[in-house]
Amino acid sequence: MCQSLRMLEIVVQTENWQRHVRVSAEELAGLVRRIGGEGDRFLVVQRVPDLPNVFAQIWHEADGDYTLEHRDGTADQHFQATTGSPDAVIATITGWAREEAGWDGALVWSRLDLGPSKEVPPLDLDESEREQLEQRVREVLAGGYTTRAELAELAEDYLSTEDSRPVSREQARVLADRLWLERVAEQASWRGETDPERLTRAFTALQDNGITARENFTCCRSCGQAEIGAEAEPDARGFVYFHSQCTDSAAAGHGLTLYYGGFDGTSDTTAAIGREVVAALEAAGLRAEWDGDPGRSITVTPLDWRRRLVG
Repeated sequence: MCQSLRMLEIVVQTENWQRHVRVSAEELAGLVRRIGGEGDRFLVVQRVPDLPNVFAQIWHEADGDYTLEHRDGTADQHFQATTGSPDAVIATITGWAREEAGWDGALVWSRLDLGPSKEVPPLDLDESEREQLEQRVREVLAGGYTTRAELAELAEDYLSTEDSRPVSREQARVLADRLWLERVAEQASWRGETDPERLTRAFTALQDNGITARENFTCCRSCGQAEIGAEAEPDARGFVYFHSQCTDSAAAGHGLTLYYGGFDGTSDTTAAIGREVVAALEAAGLRAEWDGDPGRSITVTPLDWRRRLVG
């Protein structure tokens, strides 16, 4: 495949809340050229998987220069440059994304001093609370759909009550980042396509064939059934999804439950959708258990749930 068409292992987030995962060099260039208008003036670019304090970002207002920043972990590795050339920005940020040697050579960089980092006090939790909190954070990490920001929010809120918030935002971030990096190190040893990636491949095929397919969709079946219709394209025939409790179960080694149906509400269409879902799963190399009854869910098992983090 031509290098320019290969997907870059990055996530690009925009001021207007768009999130672009694994874009091509052409798509990245289009995003750079687009920014500048009100409410759409910057891009933040992270690697896949996301790493704490490793990012690049671009700020641009119409008729002004571009300001670029990049940081590689520590405060003394945070740099800034300006240029009036969008082509120079595109070449620089694409080189950063590809981790090319000399990617930063076209611009003049200066170190950006943001002052000393704030010291974060250790958690003041008893052993039981600490174990409970870390166990829940690791469960969500094992599911594989969270971002670092979402993980920190979970860590901050998990032990909170109306009268007590024992984990501060900064402590939550430190804890989440530590456990995130543990999982990133663990997944570095994984080789080849994993079962969750096979599942994504099956869901992509179903989506392309008129079946609305969503992973880790909503918190429960009631919400999933209520909200899946809003996800559908006008010509969608049916749907398949699993919710976050299903994700937790799969990550714990209990298989994955899939819910499906036809948008016309008939049992015949629901059964037909079920057959298409099973066929797509099997084509992707997964085994599905289903007796053909449109009133019963589909279970994917056995399943080795190793979903790589994105962030």
